[in-house]
Amino acid sequence: MLPQIDRMLDAYDGGRLSRRTLMLQLTGLLGAAAVVGAAQDKPKPASTFQATDVNHIALRVTDVSRSRQFYEEHLGLTLRSDNSPNSVFMNVGKHDFLALFRADKPAMDHYCYTIKGYTAPDAVQRLEAAALEPRRRGNRVYFDDPDGLEVQVSAPN
Repeated sequence: MLPQIDRMLDAYDGGRLSRRTLMLQLTGLLGAAAVVGAAQDKPKPASTFQATDVNHIALRVTDVSRSRQFYEEHLGLTLRSDNSPNSVFMNVGKHDFLALFRADKPAMDHYCYTIKGYTAPDAVQRLEAAALEPRRRGNRVYFDDPDGLEVQVSAPN
C-alpha cells in the first residue's frame, strides 16, 4: 500500500493530481484496506467435521488376487480380511486399510476419513446442514466432493 501512496503523492507534487483527487484516492485506498483487513480478521466458520486420519481408501480392481499381491510385494501391506473372491482388506500401518473390490474397470471407489466423535445420525445432520447430500448405508455415511468423488466419514476402526 505504501508504494501506491508514494505514487499518489509524487503525482500531487508533480502537479498531475489535484488536492481533491489526492484526498479521494487516499480515502478510497484506506477504505479498501479496512475492508480487506476486516475480512481477514473475521473468524473462519467451523468445519462440518474434523478429520483426524485417512481411515481407508477403496479401489475397484479387475483382479483382486493380482492387486493383493502387488500391494503386499511393493508396499508391504498385510492381509486384514479376505471376505470373498471379490474383496480384500489390507492393513496400512496400525489403523488404516486399503479395500480392493472386484470390478470390470479400475477406479477409485471411495475414500474415508476418521472423524472424532462420529455417529451416523450426527454425520447425516451435519452434512444436510452444510447443504450436502448424505447417503447413509447402515452405520456408514457417504457424500460427494465437488468433482463427484465419493467421500465416507467414519469412527476410528
